[in-house]
Amino acid sequence: MYQQEFMQRALALSARALQVHGTEPFGAVVVKDGAIVGEGFNHSVAHHDPTSHGEVEAIRDACRKLGTVDLSGCELYTSCEPCAMCVAAMHIAGIGKLYYAATLAQSGKAFEGVSVAARHPIDVEALRIEAGATLEKRKQPAEQKLDREAVQILSDWAAPRRAA
Repeated sequence: MYQQEFMQRALALSARALQVHGTEPFGAVVVKDGAIVGEGFNHSVAHHDPTSHGEVEAIRDACRKLGTVDLSGCELYTSCEPCAMCVAAMHIAGIGKLYYAATLAQSGKAFEGVSVAARHPIDVEALRIEAGATLEKRKQPAEQKLDREAVQILSDWAAPRRAA
């Protein structure tokens, strides 16, 4: 159930970008059972890490604190509608509900005219299309190599973990 205090915390994290060099104004919190269990803030430029989005950082923080990769039953509050990468991370982690402030269109409009040197630009529409496309339909070239060896490693790892 939505609680304004959690959205306000996500916005407060977002606002840190006004003072912290190399950051961008995207903050997020993960909430479980009415308490914040993870927080994140975009450090992509500062950490030279294009995956360091607020939502991903909040998920990482929550997983570390809870000692799990399963965030079922958790909600995510974020200052901006998540990109496709963050949506994928939320899905993989099992986040049950999303609350967001600005839409991607609103953030794009706010960022109009900002130089590429000042931010880490993402073409969110192209990302959605590419991330949702099958391997054969993606624009990024890809070739499969050494699949037999890779499948053997996967099988060897899975064998002792199969239910009897």
